[in-house]
Amino acid sequence: MTRSGQEYLQALRDGREIWLDGERVADVTVHPGFRNTAASLAHLHDLAHDSAHRPVLTRDGVHRAGIVPRSYEDLVARRAAHKVWAEAGYGFLGRTPDCMAAAAAGFAAVPGVLAGGAYDGTGAGLALHRRLGEGGLYGAFTLTNPPGRQTPDDERTLRVVGEKDGGIVVRGAKMIGTAAVFADEIVVGTIEPLGEGDADRAVTFALPVAAAGVSLVSRTSYEGRARSVFDSPLSARFDENDALLVCDDVFVPWERVLTYRDVGSTFRVWWHSPAFLNLVHQGATRFWTKLEFLTGIAILLAKSSGTYELPPVTQAIGRMLGRVAQAKAFVLAAEASYESVDEGRGGVAPGRDITYAQRIMAGELYPQAVQEVKALGGGGLLQLPSSGADLLHPDLGPLLRAYVRTPDSPADARVKLLKLAWDALGSEFAARHEQYERFYHGAPHVYLMQQAWEGDGASCERLVRDCLDGYGPTGRPEKR
Repeated sequence: MTRSGQEYLQALRDGREIWLDGERVADVTVHPGFRNTAASLAHLHDLAHDSAHRPVLTRDGVHRAGIVPRSYEDLVARRAAHKVWAEAGYGFLGRTPDCMAAAAAGFAAVPGVLAGGAYDGTGAGLALHRRLGEGGLYGAFTLTNPPGRQTPDDERTLRVVGEKDGGIVVRGAKMIGTAAVFADEIVVGTIEPLGEGDADRAVTFALPVAAAGVSLVSRTSYEGRARSVFDSPLSARFDENDALLVCDDVFVPWERVLTYRDVGSTFRVWWHSPAFLNLVHQGATRFWTKLEFLTGIAILLAKSSGTYELPPVTQAIGRMLGRVAQAKAFVLAAEASYESVDEGRGGVAPGRDITYAQRIMAGELYPQAVQEVKALGGGGLLQLPSSGADLLHPDLGPLLRAYVRTPDSPADARVKLLKLAWDALGSEFAARHEQYERFYHGAPHVYLMQQAWEGDGASCERLVRDCLDGYGPTGRPEKR
């Protein structure tokens, strides 16, 4: 059964070690740097727990993201659930609970990938799936090593440093723990290929955020810097945060260890199961929603300025709507080109080549979309009252209403819209999101090479060879 929002918030009061601005955060549910986003995430839980959206979000009391899809129709149903939660955060909450739940369902679809070498993590993987699926827990993940060239003896990188009765001991750091401060558990692993000398780093496990020795060092809280919801309507409520995970000799019980000192299974758990495909399915649905939101801002800005009917503006809006359709098409195409998992025993997964291609499209398209909307906003995005309080001031309010309005929009509505637009397009929060969309699914040099390996280049080559084989030096068709 899914948890209520209040039950979710209560679970966050577990003594977890979160650091922000040099101070330990006692309770993320009330701290000004985290409380509004925690409330937004609680709202997602309430939508699944008891709302009109529950039939779309859940099946038999389990969020659809945590269910292994068995058919094309199941994929469509899962995407519909992703879409409801994406729209609740307007596309700005990326690592919502359905993200890792879908990945865990990918592990459960092919549990054999967790067996490698002398260790079999099948039971741990299935238990994680049950906790995030049936149990409704919120899982985050950290898969990236600290920056710089890694070596087997690099003490910064998270690694196994010993064994104890009942489990292992790990030490080191991982980044980037998006939404980790709001999660119940963190899945720690490695998504890039490792070498034979990397056995100590070849480990995947799931930890409670409040486990002894675990600390999360938060980046700047944009929510904490927001002056009000009116002035920063997105960053004040939807800053999912990113944090550095540090493990100081943390004990991990065997029942939470998915892969252990095995380079092959540590790599296969993501790439030979539907786990990564499922992550992208959720992310692509959210990205589609985010472009819808940016396009809505563009339309309202044009209407507010009275320029909506001008041909260049209409063309810009048409280009934005085309991008929305493009983002939607990738989601629908990945579903329609679904592939069987483990010869059908593991259900189905989104098509691999379309899913991988979505990462290229999204990383390149998002900055273009942001620039398009900025151009429509023009100087109005800059000349804004410093605060919504100015509109309430007995002397300033009348002045602003006289001079900031347009023939098509009163000052209060126009300032409100421009504040929202700036938060989405030009604030520090917005800059983070542009960087996030560029690297959400990895660095371009990684996913572009992967697309070259996984894409159907043979069919493209075969089509050209068929053309070449159809004529000779005389230019006449050759017999075939």
